[in-house]
Amino acid sequence: MLINKQQKIENILVQLVGAALREGLVNSEDQIYLLNRLCHRLDLSGFLPDSDLMEMAVQTEAAIPELLDQLVDYAVSRCLIEDLTDLRDMLQSDLMDLFLDKPSVIQTRFEQLASEDARSATDWFYQLSQTSNYIQTRQIARNVIYNTLSPYGELTLSINLAKPEKNPRDIEAARLQHNTGYPRCQLCVENEGYAGRVGYPARSNHRMLRLQLGGERWYLQFSPYAYYPEHCIVLSREHRDMHIDRKTLDNLLSFVQQFPHYFVGANADLPIVGGSILSHDHYQGGRYELPMARAATLMHFPLPTFPDLHASIINWPMAVIRLSGRDTAEIAAAADYILRCWRKYHDPSAQIVAEDENGPHNTLTPIARKRGSDFEMDLVLRNNRQSEEHPLGIFHPHHGVHHIKKENIGLIEVMGLAVLPARLLTELEEVEQYLQGKNVLVSPVHQPWAESLRRQQHGSLSPEEARKVVRDGVAEKFLQVLTDASVFKPDKDGREALQRFLITIGSRLQEV
Repeated sequence: MLINKQQKIENILVQLVGAALREGLVNSEDQIYLLNRLCHRLDLSGFLPDSDLMEMAVQTEAAIPELLDQLVDYAVSRCLIEDLTDLRDMLQSDLMDLFLDKPSVIQTRFEQLASEDARSATDWFYQLSQTSNYIQTRQIARNVIYNTLSPYGELTLSINLAKPEKNPRDIEAARLQHNTGYPRCQLCVENEGYAGRVGYPARSNHRMLRLQLGGERWYLQFSPYAYYPEHCIVLSREHRDMHIDRKTLDNLLSFVQQFPHYFVGANADLPIVGGSILSHDHYQGGRYELPMARAATLMHFPLPTFPDLHASIINWPMAVIRLSGRDTAEIAAAADYILRCWRKYHDPSAQIVAEDENGPHNTLTPIARKRGSDFEMDLVLRNNRQSEEHPLGIFHPHHGVHHIKKENIGLIEVMGLAVLPARLLTELEEVEQYLQGKNVLVSPVHQPWAESLRRQQHGSLSPEEARKVVRDGVAEKFLQVLTDASVFKPDKDGREALQRFLITIGSRLQEV
């Protein structure tokens, strides 16, 4: 029995090396070295694989994540590691690190490719980040994603199931861990190659690319739990707070000059309207067109100081100014001018207060892209004031939509991709069953909404009909989320308030 188990684990090791050969992570001269290093990590004596077995392993379609699972299961069974999620992840990351070059080698290869074609270079690095198991492709595939039409075009909704939930043993083990303060945060450069610990993610197989933006060192990596294809993170070498200023705007445009097939944007730099990480300056982007990028022009307005630029308001539930032109310096200057005007803009009748005893409130969520021969920058106007009626934020999802979404509305959601919590998977299934006439308990937070949906129907629905009704209902809630977050609502009063702001920058709305 022991011999059979030994042979089985040896076969898995051979299959893993074969899969790495097939995916181009290593070459045939590395086989013996890799098997020896894998055996050492798993406390195994070495073995010499049959050449036919190795050839078969290269030809098979065995997936790297499944092979890693089996090796980690073996390590747990031999008491090499405790059966905790973080320790399992650490071993998987450590094993995959054996198949990866050092950062300097990867950087050199990337620069060689980028000198010929930036798209080929990012394609190569994206493929590497997937095959190395840094991007959790298997976990990401669990996400529920669908599109729905709205008055503003298509919206994308996703229930985020990618990040594995911790069990009570994991949570207790993390609680007992001492916080070392290293790495300083999950975006810092010292995460590259970090082994991880209980309560902190493993990053042995993590690699980043070095970039220059605005005369500073920045890094590009892909998100391990991506929300869309080639979801990248661009982070500052310096651990500093998020900030939106002229340098940010220049950096975003510099990035899309270097990578014109990607968009890039920055979360707002204030609580409530910012992203989940405000403590490290970073941007997010990718090779993907989010719904807001497809929004049509609603109205034009002239910018007399910048006559060569096209300025418009787009047809979107949030207040978005779009600047386009060929000169990135002019776009950045115009965006900075609008930012400075917005920072100090005060209109109590529209609940806009620039600053009070709680600090500044007005900021932007800027997004840059290249479209044909022109560059574009979208400026989403944000304000993070709170009130007694809306303690989580006046321009934040209001109470009526909290059963679907109550978290901050950051860059990705501003652009029309809803990232919804995993709890909704089962909760929405209950609502679907309720609409089918089944005797099911609906979560109390959804009960009024479920009853409202049922009143709109004529009798019980089929499973397919119920799913469509619920998904359309969630989309309506997300559209309301975006409207709640808008400083100028997409209605007559909102347009008049927007007009008042544009007057302060020396302009007026004009019909298309």
